[in-house]
Amino acid sequence: MGLLRIFISLGRCNRLCDLSVQNLAANLIKYSHTRSSINMRSVKLAFYARLALILHALALILLCMYLGKTILIPLFFALLISFLLYPLALLMETKLKFPRPLASILSVLTFVISVGLLIFIISRQMVHLSKDLPLLQSRITGTLAELKDWVGDRYHLNDAQQMEYINKSVNGMMGGLANSIGTTFVGALESVVLFLFFLIFIYFILDHRRLLMNFVMALVNREHRLKVQEVVVSVRSLINRYIIGLLSEMLILFVLILVALLIFGIKYAVLIAVVAAVLNIIPYLGIYTAMAFSMLITYAGGSGSQAITIAIVMIVAHFIDANIILPRIVGGQVKINPLVTIVAVLTGHLVWGIPGMFLFIPLTAIIRIISEKVDELKPWAILISTDEQEL
Repeated sequence: MGLLRIFISLGRCNRLCDLSVQNLAANLIKYSHTRSSINMRSVKLAFYARLALILHALALILLCMYLGKTILIPLFFALLISFLLYPLALLMETKLKFPRPLASILSVLTFVISVGLLIFIISRQMVHLSKDLPLLQSRITGTLAELKDWVGDRYHLNDAQQMEYINKSVNGMMGGLANSIGTTFVGALESVVLFLFFLIFIYFILDHRRLLMNFVMALVNREHRLKVQEVVVSVRSLINRYIIGLLSEMLILFVLILVALLIFGIKYAVLIAVVAAVLNIIPYLGIYTAMAFSMLITYAGGSGSQAITIAIVMIVAHFIDANIILPRIVGGQVKINPLVTIVAVLTGHLVWGIPGMFLFIPLTAIIRIISEKVDELKPWAILISTDEQEL
């Protein structure tokens, strides 16, 4: 009996030792995690290290955006248009009691009809313009003849030397044009396919918006979800106000240019006003592209003085737009300073081409909103915004 009691006591001691060792190990693990978390919080990289990481991250993001532009461009366009069509889809769901898939399809059809109407107006004007193409060719031929005489008198080059140089240039241009016909056809076919995917993206973003919102919320901790929700609401409101402001600006500029051209009796006034209003959404560069195109077609169907009138009308319209219309209707929505705007436009052209010149403006505004909500990113918000108050 005594020996049995001794073994029972030894077993109890072993169990107590095991429990003590387990408790000690658990406390040590907990202490080590606490120390590591404290050390992770207290570690702060040097400025040059943080700058190197930021530059590497920016380079990697831009590279991924460039390589994935075939998917990202229509997807980002679809996201912007989805924000614009969201109030319409919500109205159909709440007021008219339409199912969400039907409301999403009708919203997409409304957008397609609006774009189709714009294309119809431009195509009608282009049909009338095509009738003046022989006149444009004769005008260009006459201008080249006058230029040839001026070059001969100024630089003492005979007709044979000039024709040899012109023939070389024309042959090179025609060869490049012949090689680009196939590329143009493939590009047009690719644009049609991407537009179809663009419409599909809009539908699914509208139809599955709650799923996408739940996905975004699941990416962050619970204590940050309220802030993330505020960011999403702010981004959606900004995009809506920005696009509505752009459409209002386009309408005002269209009416302004159209009235001025009709007063001066310019041919193809509707086409010129539409092209100028649409291209004006590209900051700083669109209006001058529209001016060059408008002067060319005006010179084909009119005179040189009318082409100069077009230039004056465009410059005055751009001045009114940049100093009166844009600051009051669009400028207050994105709140991006002009330096960052130019950098965003050029970077967008470098990464995504012509679509990037438009898309990088709202993308930069979204970055500003996110930076304002995150303490670590507030320096970027200060750099992007127009607020120059001292800290």
